[in-house]
Amino acid sequence: MSALTPVEFVQSRIQLVRDVRVILDTDLAKLYRVSTSRLNEAVKRNSDRFPADFRFQLTPEEVANLRSQIAISSGATLRAQSAISNGTHGGRRSLPYAFTEYGALMAANVLNSAAAVTMSVQVIRAFIQLRQLLVNHTQLAAKLTELDARVGAHDSHLAEIIAAIRKLAAPEGPRHRRKIGFHSPAK
Repeated sequence: MSALTPVEFVQSRIQLVRDVRVILDTDLAKLYRVSTSRLNEAVKRNSDRFPADFRFQLTPEEVANLRSQIAISSGATLRAQSAISNGTHGGRRSLPYAFTEYGALMAANVLNSAAAVTMSVQVIRAFIQLRQLLVNHTQLAAKLTELDARVGAHDSHLAEIIAAIRKLAAPEGPRHRRKIGFHSPAK
């Protein structure tokens, strides 16, 4: 597979589509050591086990968007599905399917092979680690916002204190003082 640990390898295959973390059918088939067509056939035979929140088919726009993201980043996921065939032989003739965490687990169950069952554990662990990273990131962002609010409040309080000190320390301007003591009327 790769020099990466199995969980890191799986994480590198997980994409964000429709605000959901998914793994594409070609990558899932590789992980489960079956052909993409065998994976999709097994899923179609058991379609009642794959509601829309387990598996969905990508639109041409989503495929194009993923291709552009991959070209900019590491170039991993869509290399095997270099395109939906545009009338020529080779390449895919249908849009790829995206499997959510639950769909990937269900696919391992319908494939019922030792490799699929073993790898499904790694797939689930990868999804869980990514979810935990997101939670940690969200918590960190909330703490930073809270800290910024506190520091911002301190800044305004400090500014008020400094203004008060300056006001107390500033001379009050020219004052006409009367001389103390007895004064004779001016002649």
